[in-house]
Amino acid sequence: MKAKIFLTFVAAVAVFVAISFPTGTSANHSWGGYHWARTSNPFTLKVVDSNTPDWDDNQARAISDWSQSTVMNLTRVAGDDTMHTRKRCPMVSGQIRSCNASYGFNGWLGLASINITGGTHITQGSAKMNDSYFNGGGYTETNRQHVMCQEIGHTFGLDHQDESGADLNTCMDYSNALDNPSPNSHDYQELLTIYSHLDSTTTIGFAATNSNPFFDEDAPENWGRLVSQSANGRSSTYVRENWDGSKKATHVFWTLEAAETCHACDHRYDH
Repeated sequence: MKAKIFLTFVAAVAVFVAISFPTGTSANHSWGGYHWARTSNPFTLKVVDSNTPDWDDNQARAISDWSQSTVMNLTRVAGDDTMHTRKRCPMVSGQIRSCNASYGFNGWLGLASINITGGTHITQGSAKMNDSYFNGGGYTETNRQHVMCQEIGHTFGLDHQDESGADLNTCMDYSNALDNPSPNSHDYQELLTIYSHLDSTTTIGFAATNSNPFFDEDAPENWGRLVSQSANGRSSTYVRENWDGSKKATHVFWTLEAAETCHACDHRYDH
């Protein structure tokens, strides 16, 4: 099944950290200028709940926290939470889907994906939480919330505030302690900047062509070639060239254990 030409950009997460911004510092962590097209503010995005009940409180808090933005609101809608759907977490046109499943001990705690048309317009998004780690012990409720908050945040076009391991008191940082369950004022400021202009059309509820339902966009073997990696081994970026000229970029934030064993140094997905 041929997919509509789009760029699929995937950001992943799972760990971030704490430095305070000086007074008056402006936020500057837009993810490539990507944003949902819309004709007015504030706008409302639906979050399709394909999480199991033990994640519902985390999703509810993330929806409430991000809805504190003055430019957008989130609303939960019930979704299919069968194992098959949670594993695939297929995107829904014009909406965001949130999922959890045991994706395997592959080194990542969370992945966030957005599909792009017209250069910068988000048409759909997904956020995945990896139960293989969260159900194994060693992660607190705050850790779970940190990851859920960040993965949802990526689907609006937000990048990380910092990737050094510093703690900026936001779920959009890479605090090794994963101890920041909510956004901070700089995240809301960045959303205000990203969505300061209006578009002549909307991608909210936009009927984009879905990708091949049998192709797992987030499987590591489909990430493409490794193009960058942080010095501490905690984050990596992959790019895949698609048959239609589009690209998929995948940003992965590895667990501490994966970084220590140089999981990302394995270039077996360079193809």
